[in-house]
Amino acid sequence: MTDAPDPMAEIRGSFFIECEELLEAMQDGLQEIENGGSDSETINVVFRAVHSIKGGAGAFGLETLVRFAHRYETVMDAVRSDTLDVDTDILKLFFRCADHLSDLVRCSRDEDAFPEEQGRELIDLLNNSIGETEPADEPEVQIDFQPMGLNINLDLDMDGPDLSMDLDVPVFEIHFAPTAELFETGNEPFLILRTLQDLGPCEVTCCTEKLVPLEQISPETPYLSWDIVLAANVDIDEIMSAFEFVDGLCELKVDQQNLSTLAPELSPLEVLPILEVLDVAPPPPLATVPPPPKPTPSAVKSVVRVDLDRIERLVNLVGELVINQAMLSQSLESAGLSPHSDAMNGLEEFQRLTRDIQDSVMMIRAQPVKSLFQRMSRIVRESSAAVNKDVRLDTEGDTTEVDKTVIERLADPLTHMIRNAVDHGLESTDQRTASGKPPQGKISLTAAHRSGRVVIEVSDDGGGINRPKVHQIAIDKGLVPADATLSDSEIDNLLFLPGFSTASEVSDLSGRGVGMDVVRTAIQGLGGRITITSQEGKGTTFSISLPLTLAVLDGMVVQVADETMVLPLNVVVETLTLTETNLDQVRPGLDVVRIRGEFVPLFDLGVSLGYRSALDNYIDAVVLLIAHEDNSRAALIVDEILDQRQVVIKGLDDSFYRAPGIAAATILGDGQIALILDPTDIIDQAQEISPVKRAS
Repeated sequence: MTDAPDPMAEIRGSFFIECEELLEAMQDGLQEIENGGSDSETINVVFRAVHSIKGGAGAFGLETLVRFAHRYETVMDAVRSDTLDVDTDILKLFFRCADHLSDLVRCSRDEDAFPEEQGRELIDLLNNSIGETEPADEPEVQIDFQPMGLNINLDLDMDGPDLSMDLDVPVFEIHFAPTAELFETGNEPFLILRTLQDLGPCEVTCCTEKLVPLEQISPETPYLSWDIVLAANVDIDEIMSAFEFVDGLCELKVDQQNLSTLAPELSPLEVLPILEVLDVAPPPPLATVPPPPKPTPSAVKSVVRVDLDRIERLVNLVGELVINQAMLSQSLESAGLSPHSDAMNGLEEFQRLTRDIQDSVMMIRAQPVKSLFQRMSRIVRESSAAVNKDVRLDTEGDTTEVDKTVIERLADPLTHMIRNAVDHGLESTDQRTASGKPPQGKISLTAAHRSGRVVIEVSDDGGGINRPKVHQIAIDKGLVPADATLSDSEIDNLLFLPGFSTASEVSDLSGRGVGMDVVRTAIQGLGGRITITSQEGKGTTFSISLPLTLAVLDGMVVQVADETMVLPLNVVVETLTLTETNLDQVRPGLDVVRIRGEFVPLFDLGVSLGYRSALDNYIDAVVLLIAHEDNSRAALIVDEILDQRQVVIKGLDDSFYRAPGIAAATILGDGQIALILDPTDIIDQAQEISPVKRAS
């Protein structure tokens, strides 16, 4: 007999998923503050995120997480109340605390050991920032529960705010009744009541009319509500701010009048204890605040969290559907049916539905790169602190969406690139000042869609690649001949050779080049490419081009030397046929095709892949005009264009030789396996090959 599943496991899992969203919102808020947007709402966003994480962690007994979040929340509250100014040092501390809070959430989720030493250091820094020497422990709530009327008197601070016997002090009568949603979001009524107590002397009565016998209690149903009488020299907006986190999650009514109208012969502190005893009927309220309206269902965006394994299974099924649709299409065409027959019309509708399903599934898998970029922000902070440099990370295009699998597998290579940029790409502060640059170095991380792919760029404003040094290191290591003449691009690409490094000392953060061979291998494993551009004294840019998805693509099926292959359709701009008037030779080994006044380099795909030698005559040959991400163009000669269809990407594992220009494979409608090509990589590899013999 198997053990019954833990009913709390699913709720706990949902809490940690919600924590990811809250941590992302917290990072966004801190980034906005760093960019100068320190308005009250931005600060409240960060405060609410920390508060919600603390509330949920308390429900699961995660004491370490609760304790740190409480300290962080206390200091954020000091910022909210304008008793603590956010300067550069405080902001850096908040970022470190956000990183540590993220670590605590991860350790709590994975049941790993907590970084206790780092936590103690940060708590001390938080305490020092508000002038405290020891963390103030959360007061324990002792409730004597009895199945009868219950009266809770908070520990009133009779030496609290000095009302100066002002009989015009407002008195607020508040009715507060939580709904089930309030507790589901991790909010705690006691904290709200305590906030009201801080405003002035108050009397709190717990209403138990709806309480049922213990054996009939449902854990999800709230039975208690509270009536509060508060005397405080504040306006009604400050009263409502105590309930801002539960807006729409409770029934709330606030009535206001003055003490002088209630009992003019009594002092403010004498009025409150006898209000209930004398049952004084107050005059009509001066102001009534209706309960906050609950959001209508149409205004709430519903979100369903689905296990990733289920999505992967759905993607695989869609892939099989695409393959079967292609097989059915080829079978009907082979049968010689009329294009206007019912079967062919039904096939067209089936193809459209298949495409719509595929697009919808891909949208489910697509995620913005925002979470990845936020992780890189932390890498910059930690790396810059390790090498004692002042570095700022600017991000752009973090809403760009890409397949979730691509995002996950991109984290490690991007981390390598960011660390190398901080350590070796950017100069030291003294060097930057001496060269007339700002003391603070800048790293830019951008993402954008181009030509049906996603392009991610990592650039710095450092000194650029020292090409003479790189060239000499390559010669010393025997990687290139001493008399070899290399172009700037060829020297830059030496950085991707295994084991190549420009660092003079080995450290955790060494020179640009450490791990760059690993970076290129990882990018190629994703069907992508990485290129370098650098300008001396100005900086370096690494550009990564990746497919939007690793599941399916729209392809053009072509034939080359009796081999059937697929090219991504998004890189094909147009097709044309070579003639004597549009085929020219610039020099021996470099042929071009003239297209509307523009000369485009020409390559024979069969020659580039090693299937055949160059033909004697290319007149009437079929050419595909290919567009690169940098808007440059090239032309590929193929033997025949067979079809245009959607194909399922089948990755090639490590047991296959990773030939240049081969991105993946697919299964065609007749069951034949065809290679999926990377035209840009093929063209780059073919630059040194004489692509075409000019037509005679």
